[in-house]
Amino acid sequence: MIGYIRGKVTAVFKDSCFLEAGGIGYRIFISDKTRQRLTTGEEARLLTYMAVREDAILLYGFPGEEEYQLFLLLISVSKIGPKVAMGILSAMTPPAFVGAVKTQNLSQLTKLPGIGKKTAERLLVELKDKMGAFAVETMPEETETPAAAEDPMTGEAVKALLSLGYEMEEITPVMARLSGSFDSVSGLVSAALREFARNRE
Repeated sequence: MIGYIRGKVTAVFKDSCFLEAGGIGYRIFISDKTRQRLTTGEEARLLTYMAVREDAILLYGFPGEEEYQLFLLLISVSKIGPKVAMGILSAMTPPAFVGAVKTQNLSQLTKLPGIGKKTAERLLVELKDKMGAFAVETMPEETETPAAAEDPMTGEAVKALLSLGYEMEEITPVMARLSGSFDSVSGLVSAALREFARNRE
C-alpha cells in the first residue's frame, strides 16, 4: 500500500489531480478543500488511500493526518464509500464534522452531499464513540461573530459565504474589515469574495 506521494502537481481537476513522482503521474482523487491548496507546477505531499475495486484501483489523497483519519472512519460506516466520504470532506472541515457528530446535529449532517436522513442517523450511531482523537469546532450555524450579531446585513452575508463553502475562521476577519461599508448583502458578499481571491493569490 502506498502511504504517501511527494511530487510536482502537473494538473488539477474538479475532483482529482496529477502528482508526478519518479517520472510517474499518479491520478489522485481529492476533496474540494484539498484542491484549493494545490497549485500546478508546485510540489505537494499527499497521504494516500488505495481503493481496490473489481474494475479499477483508485488513489485518494489528503494533505494531513486529520483528514486522512476521518476519511478512514467515514468509509468504515456501512454504505459510505470513498466518493461519499470525499464529498463530506469537501463540504466540512474535520473539526466541524466531529462537532456535528458529538452534538448529534442531524440537520447539519443531512445538508452534506449524498447524505440523507437515514445515512446521517447511521453516521451518528456508528461514529459517536470514535471521535475522541479529533478536535471539535462549533458548528457554523451556531457561531455568531459580534459584527453579525449587531448588523443583520453582515449576518446574512456570513450565511451566504458559509453556504458557498467558506469557513467561519476565514470569514470573520474579512467581515470585521468590510462590515458597514456596503448598503446591500450582495455588495458585501462580492467584496468578501474578492478579498478571499486576493488572499489565496
